[in-house]
Amino acid sequence: MKLLYTTLLALCCYTLNYAQDRIPGILSVQEQSRVIDEILEDRLDNLLPKLMRRSGIDMWIVISREYNEDPVMKTMLPSTWLAARRRTIMVFHHDGESIDKIAIARYSVGRLLQGEWNVDVYPDQWEALMNVIKEKNPQKIGLNYSENYGLADGLVKSEYESFMSYLPQEYHDRVTSAEDLAVAWLETRTERELQLYPMFCRLGHTILREGLSEQVIHPGITTTDDVVWALRQKVKDYGLDTWFHPSVSVQRADMGNNEFLRSFANRPEQDVIQHGDLVHVDFGITYLRLNTDQQQHFYILRPGETDAPAGLKAAFANGNRVQDILTENFEIGRTGNEILKKSLDKAKAEGLTASIYTHPIGFHGHAAGPTIGMWDKQEGVKGPGDYPLYENTAYSIELFAATEVPEWNGKIVRIMLEEDGVYTDGQFHFLDGRQTELFVIPQPRENMGN
Repeated sequence: MKLLYTTLLALCCYTLNYAQDRIPGILSVQEQSRVIDEILEDRLDNLLPKLMRRSGIDMWIVISREYNEDPVMKTMLPSTWLAARRRTIMVFHHDGESIDKIAIARYSVGRLLQGEWNVDVYPDQWEALMNVIKEKNPQKIGLNYSENYGLADGLVKSEYESFMSYLPQEYHDRVTSAEDLAVAWLETRTERELQLYPMFCRLGHTILREGLSEQVIHPGITTTDDVVWALRQKVKDYGLDTWFHPSVSVQRADMGNNEFLRSFANRPEQDVIQHGDLVHVDFGITYLRLNTDQQQHFYILRPGETDAPAGLKAAFANGNRVQDILTENFEIGRTGNEILKKSLDKAKAEGLTASIYTHPIGFHGHAAGPTIGMWDKQEGVKGPGDYPLYENTAYSIELFAATEVPEWNGKIVRIMLEEDGVYTDGQFHFLDGRQTELFVIPQPRENMGN
């Protein structure tokens, strides 16, 4: 795995300090469908048995009705299923050696789950499910209900009540929350996904560089909202999706010290971008069911300038240092809250003013796994923050470092960064590198080539 990942980095990942002027190839819809199904088949056949053994659950039952899908079920549907059908019940049974993948539904779920509801024998769908349970005699039945994770809490109340009313009494004490199994399924990336994820992040970076350039931004005319919609349009033009509405905000010398909060709330839509502005963007795409989440900074050169002020560049370096501190504290078994505290303590010891609000990423943008702080909860996050870090999991390294900028009369500037990476083979890697210096708009002519 380590050699494979290193090779992929060499082939696919390049420094972000150079222009990215060519969008990576995007598969046709038909080709995307094939890849999605291949990945899903591999996950169900090879990953799921390992996760079921780890969780101690030998039967996992996922239940949803059409258009009200459990978040986990959405990740298990084949590419040609855009929703569940009627009531879809998925049953995964692991006997210690092999795994049975069963659909208690009127249809087989693609090629992946064989339909086993014989309506002539069991006219009632619940009775058909109970027959499978009795036949397999599981010792631990996992259902998707959870206090800590909405993504693992997809079994609705009415379906839970129906299930329990049909379940023979002798099995009631075998029913348990499948929280750990659901989170493990959502957070764990397979070798195939790790091969592909760097390119997805490259797509996001390239679109960002296109959307925040002199082709789009005209100081004194272009608003932050114009840039937001330009990004949305580029995503649509490339046939991709975005999982959240992008945000673009500015910090400038004559603003107060708290305008960075507009990146989190109360952001004006029609803020005209000016020369000398520090522009911040938060942006993510969805491709082949995986998501990116990236935040970068662009400085709008004043007339006669060829680079950002030294104070802003120093502030940016402090942001990179906080990234290093955080990722150096990633270790299997450490909880999100432990990683958060160690990282904030280290940053403080180095004289850095930092805030860390990092989250897992994968099938969802704000995904399941260990939460490492929230922007308004720097003391730790109960529940998701107590979950430990595992191998082959991906994260959006999201944080800020606050620094006084002499050229801006000592104003505090917050460098808010977010880049995607993966923890594998005992190390953290950024999937497509990271921004290590401020991008400037327009690009100085001496660096533009012929």
